[in-house]
Amino acid sequence: MLQLFFAVAFSAMPLTLYVPPIRSLSLLVETIEDFFRQTSLYTVRAYPRIRDVFSSIFRNIFNLFR
Repeated sequence: MLQLFFAVAFSAMPLTLYVPPIRSLSLLVETIEDFFRQTSLYTVRAYPRIRDVFSSIFRNIFNLFR
């Protein structure tokens, strides 16, 4: 079984050289990656506040059903 794994792995390895990276396949994917990269700083700062808001909303909802 191990021999079969290595045979498949090493036969598929040269095929990866012919497949271009996803970034160069589509300008849309590159634009989306750039957008997420630029908004990640804001997301990191806003995440604790968003988490607090959602936790308070769910806390109030669950307290209604008690």
